[in-house]
Amino acid sequence: MTSTVATSSASRLLREPFGTLPDGRLVERLRLIGDDGFEVAILTLGATVQALHVPDRYGRLADIVLGHDAPGPYLATPRFFGVAVGRYANRIADGSFALDGETFRVPANDGPNALHGGPEGFDRRLWTIEETREGAAPSVRLSLVSPDGDQGFPGRLEVSVTYTLSGADALTIAFSASTDRPTVVNLTHHGYFNLAGVEEGGDVLDHLLTIHADDYLPIDEEAIPLGGPQSVDGTPFDFCTPRPIGARIRQADEQLRRGRGYDHNYCLDGGFTARPRLAARVHHPASGRVMELLTDQPGLQFYSGNFLDGSAAGKYGRLHRQSEGFCLEPQAWPDTPNRPDYPPARLDPGETYRHVSIYRFPVA
Repeated sequence: MTSTVATSSASRLLREPFGTLPDGRLVERLRLIGDDGFEVAILTLGATVQALHVPDRYGRLADIVLGHDAPGPYLATPRFFGVAVGRYANRIADGSFALDGETFRVPANDGPNALHGGPEGFDRRLWTIEETREGAAPSVRLSLVSPDGDQGFPGRLEVSVTYTLSGADALTIAFSASTDRPTVVNLTHHGYFNLAGVEEGGDVLDHLLTIHADDYLPIDEEAIPLGGPQSVDGTPFDFCTPRPIGARIRQADEQLRRGRGYDHNYCLDGGFTARPRLAARVHHPASGRVMELLTDQPGLQFYSGNFLDGSAAGKYGRLHRQSEGFCLEPQAWPDTPNRPDYPPARLDPGETYRHVSIYRFPVA
């Protein structure tokens, strides 16, 4: 792939074509280059993290996120690899919710439920490049306008997301949104990670996971929360101390059966916070790679790649199968628009929705 903007070999930001959509519009890729080979590639399609190269304990680089090499597969087989999802990440039961006495319906795309904003969510949109910055902390800001009634949601929503690299090991993802009518908003980054490296392959069941949450939300057969938070104590959902993702994933537990593994919201300590705090840590012992996730959101959806079935061809000629990637999605709790007892996801005119998450990649 040939770069269209490369001022020098030391450039911290490269902008290059990535292919075209069926209607002929160009998809661009922006590469933010940090220290010691640390690099992230962002697509204008879906505001997607298409690649993320980080070093192991010996300085050897690997791409640690699942993705595709062209725009087509992102649209043809939506697995949400690395995309920005919205308007509402996670599920809304029966694709329906009420706001100020009016009922709104989002088209179902996950059984009877609406998932990640409906069948034409933000992951399938071409975002606009608003600003790029070079320097010690290269960044790109992308924007999107979602009109009133888009996928059934009320209000004209103006959205932006900024990706920033800091030093040799930190990626910050910052969302913001405003509306001209009361609505609900829940945006997140849907990265699939494999700290061993995607090209090397293999599952993530040996990764050691810590989640800073004492409670989680049990789900029904349609993956909708049953009610309020339940303690993780004494269950396979207890990751308060480091445990391999696969240590208990095959246990005869009803919640694991319903999710076909882990696909549950963790209720993070402190709820919404003024600044991002440590929510989770993942360590791959063989490579020494570590991912630390800090967020200001009240929930964290942990998904163990249960529905990867080999039908999605990814980068490096790989067919991704079950548990070859994990997701940690910072967000509001699922089905919040139908649950007044959950932390709110409402956005009113004059307010600004904000979500900041930081992904750090030290080595151990």
